[in-house]
Parts: sequence; C-alpha cells; structure tokens
Amino acid sequence: MPDHTIAEQAILDQLSVANVERTTIQIGEEIPSRLAGSENGRRMAEYSRDRMLADGIEARVHAFPGLVSFPGPARLRVTAPVEMEIEANTLGHSEPIENMTGEVVYVGSGAYADYVGLDVRGRIILTELSYAPARHEKQRIAAEMGAAAAIMMNWGRPEDTAVPFGSVKPAWGNPTPETFRDEMPTIPCIATARSTGLKLKALCEAGPVTVELSAIVDNRWTPVHLTEGVIPGTRSDDFVVLAGHQDSWPGPASTDNASGNAVILELMRVFHQNRHKLRRGITAGFWTGHETGTMVGSTWYVDRNWRRLRDHAVGYILIDQPSCTGTMRWGASSNVELKRFHQAIEGRLLGNRSYSWERKKKHGDCSMFGMGIPMIFAMGQFSEQELKETALANWGWWHHTLDCTIDKVDFEFMVDHLRIYAAYLWELCTAVVLPYAYTESAQQFVKRLEDLSPAGEAIGMDEALAAARKLHAQAVAFDAFCDGWRTHYAAAPAANEAGGDEAAADAINLAMKRVNRLLIPLSSTVRGTYEHDAYGLTAQTTVLPALYEVGVLASQETPARWMLETKLRREVNRTADTLQDATELLADTMARWPR
Repeated sequence: MPDHTIAEQAILDQLSVANVERTTIQIGEEIPSRLAGSENGRRMAEYSRDRMLADGIEARVHAFPGLVSFPGPARLRVTAPVEMEIEANTLGHSEPIENMTGEVVYVGSGAYADYVGLDVRGRIILTELSYAPARHEKQRIAAEMGAAAAIMMNWGRPEDTAVPFGSVKPAWGNPTPETFRDEMPTIPCIATARSTGLKLKALCEAGPVTVELSAIVDNRWTPVHLTEGVIPGTRSDDFVVLAGHQDSWPGPASTDNASGNAVILELMRVFHQNRHKLRRGITAGFWTGHETGTMVGSTWYVDRNWRRLRDHAVGYILIDQPSCTGTMRWGASSNVELKRFHQAIEGRLLGNRSYSWERKKKHGDCSMFGMGIPMIFAMGQFSEQELKETALANWGWWHHTLDCTIDKVDFEFMVDHLRIYAAYLWELCTAVVLPYAYTESAQQFVKRLEDLSPAGEAIGMDEALAAARKLHAQAVAFDAFCDGWRTHYAAAPAANEAGGDEAAADAINLAMKRVNRLLIPLSSTVRGTYEHDAYGLTAQTTVLPALYEVGVLASQETPARWMLETKLRREVNRTADTLQDATELLADTMARWPR
C-alpha cells in the first residue's frame, strides 16, 4: 500500500459515526428551528463554536446584519368550481398579501418552456416544486410572465401531505441597491402539499379554477450569526474550505443540515488531532441565511475575507444533507477541474456502490464560484425509480418540512460519507502538487463554443473557439507535466517530509490557483468575479452562461437584437481573452519548471 494511502487510512480509522449520530440527535432535540436571525439561530452558531473550542480548535462567531425572512402560514381557499380549504405555508421573501383572488393556471415545472402557449397575466400560477428550475427562478420567471401570484406544490408521492417551507428570493446574499431593485420577489408565493396540489391541478385540467389566497411574512434586516473554525497548515498559508449551512426551517431539520454540521464537527476533530501532518490548513464555515436569506452567510464571508480566500483557498468541500434514508448510490457535482481527483477516491472507497458526476451549477452555498475556488458537493442519491415515483424529490419527500426527522438519516451509509469526505480533505491538505486537471475543463469550452458557433455567426465566434482549442492542447500537456512532478515527489517522500526542495510544486500550485480564478467564473457565471447571478438563473444550466442568449440572435432584425448583439460580442471578447490568459499561464509555468 502506498505511503499516502497508509496515512489516509490512519485518518479514516479515527472517524466516529457514533459521534456524528449523537451530535445530529442533540442538535435536533436541543436546538430545533434554527432560522437565521432567531434565538435558536444564534444558539446554533454558539454550539458549533463551543464544540470546536472544546476540541482545541480556534473558533469564533461572526454577527452581522442580514436580510432574512420569517414566513408564516398561508391561507388558500378554492372558491370555484368547488369550495375547498388547502393547508399552505408562505414562502420566504414572498410579497405579503391578504385575500387575493384569481384564476389558477398550471405551468408544470415553471421554466420558460412551460409557458409557451400560455397567458398567465394577472393569474395565479400552480407549479411543481422540482428544482428545474429552483423556487427562486420559478418566482422570477412567473413575475416576468405577468403572473399575479404563485402556488408551488410539494414533491413526493401523490398521497404525501407534508407542506414545505422554502424561499423565493433570487438576489444572492444581502442585496446591493441594484439587486434590491431588480431581483427581490415581486409576487406572493405560497406552497402546499403534494396531495392537495394534485387535487388543485386536476381541477385546473377540468376547467377554470378560482382561489383566494393570503400570504403572511415578515421580511427584515436583523443580526444573523455564522461560525468559523480554523486549523492552520504546517507548510503553507493555503487552506481548504469545509462548510455547510447551520440555519434551518422549523422542526429538527435532521437531514438539513444537522447531520451535515455533525459531519463537519467530526472531521474538524480528527483533522485537528492530526494537524501536524497537514501541509495546508482547513477553514470550517457554518453558514447562516442559507434558507431564509439566499446564501447571506457564505456571501458575507467571501466579501469580508476576500484577499485571504483569493490568495490561499485551494478548494471548497460543501456538506449539506449527507446520507438521507433511502439513498443508494453516490453522486458528486464539482467543478470539472476536480473531477479526476475525487472520482479516484470514490472508486477506491465505495466498493461495489455506483457513483456518478455532473458539472456543479451555482446552487446552494456556491458563493465562491465568482472567486474561482473549485468545489465538490457529494452525497448519497436516490435511485432513478425513487425519483420518478416522488416527482424528482432528490432531497427526499420530507425536505424542508416538519417531517425532516432523525429517522431520515441513514447512519450506516454515513460511514461511507464520512470516509470519502475525509479522503477528499486529506489529499487536498497534504498533496505536494494539488490534484487539479485541466484537459476536460478546456474541452468543455471547445464543445460549448462549437455548439454556439452557427447561431453566433453574427458576432463572430472564431477567435474564442481558436483560443479554446489552444487551451485544450496546452491543458493536455500541462496535466502530463503535473503528473510527472507528482511522480517525482512521490518517489522521495522522506525528502519531502524533511523539507526537500518544493519550489517547482509551489510554482505549479500557484499557477493552478490563478488558472482556477480565471476559468471557473468564466465557465460557471454570467456576472463574473465580483457580482453574483440570481439564484437558479436559467443561464446557469450551461457552460459559458454569459453566452446563453446567443441562440436569440437568430431572431429578426430589431433594435433589441442589435443591442443583444453588442452585449454578446463583448462577452465573446472576454471569453477569448480569458482563455488566452489561462493558456499563457500554463505554458509559462511549464517553461519555467521543465521536467
């Protein structure tokens, strides 16, 4: 067994799932309903801090103003063709309303394509809760289409009666003057159970349906609290971010995210005990305002720790809802630069369990996308059959409901979760040369630009496509170059431990961080480094989301089309420049440190 695998195994052997279970139970029983800005939100932040302090870890609570929501119950009454009361919750950051009446129109998942042929102006839409798109984007699209209000029916099986909580605020983090003006919810939004939502849908399919609804909500600025823990590295100021949200909806919220917080605390305990072995450090983030503020906490942390993160963060492991009961397989989403690395670990540790990958999109606490810090979000997933039977309930039918209880956590599968997270963390903290790879990253740009080229003829895609192909060729060479240096350092581990010459590794790692800062914002955001896209933005479903509207250029010649052409040409220029900068950075590093 290679030395690095022996060292990794020693870490894995120290992990305790029993600790994770005890902590998950304690959080749910003693600190339920951990809404950001509430008393229990503060208590949870202090709990996370105190647990780390007790283990000897440097830890602190940060308090700051956050725009969060305290939604109350909603009232929903069908008035025609029958009379029926439906239990409902107001969704966070909804517009408040009393006794609104209107006709209901079913719009499927609430994506743009679902509105084709429908006129919803002045009407109340009924939509599925599925994350295609997210609630926030459903609200934004509905308002854009002229809807007066939205009803979102829960996922789950047809008979399920769980009424969900949730938020619909598209503005990412605390709003700026511009996002407060343009991206805050503008219509009332409420949610109902799957069983009653399907009854309402059936009525809509049979003929006109009118309802009366009220939405009660308290949206306000209030102090919120996040927790930070720090384990310094021994050889570098670089570090890995290990984080997940600690705020929750009402109830124990055992899977979302008491179990995730328990996992982070256990990982921090074990890695602190082995801190003398860590080349790089770990920063733990227990975020707040995830549920009721749309990533207020992680966004605030990025803004207030910008220089340290930009210069020294090498990766971000996000832990949210690990090991839900009923999950069977392993699923990871990541920035493609990390795919080869984490799939090698999954292949070693998962045995016969299947695993899959998808490109990470900007959902959840992905507040470091703009900064270009590569991230991994991985966990057990439900089977395709289960998803089909539960209307795509990929977080479990109980997600964001009072039924999110301790029985929804599978502590047997949690063994695999804990070991895989620790293995990710161990290698990111100890690898002499960071485990990024860029061949597939470059290929995604080539493919996307090739796909866009026919529609983008008017703006000229040739230079950007040529730059992508040059990056791909350089990335192939750079990945082989890095593998050569990894082999070199692996051949002399004792010399490395004794402080051997790692100047080449330092230069390679610095180049990788800089390339990530270029390529990840380009591949995964519209607004780039210093601003945030609206949550769940439809353009985020594609690589190079800033070029998402290229297909619209096929429309007729109008001033609107010409203005869009101007905008997109500038985005093409930005794309070409960024790809060229990344290519030159890789080439320069190889020239300075030949093997």
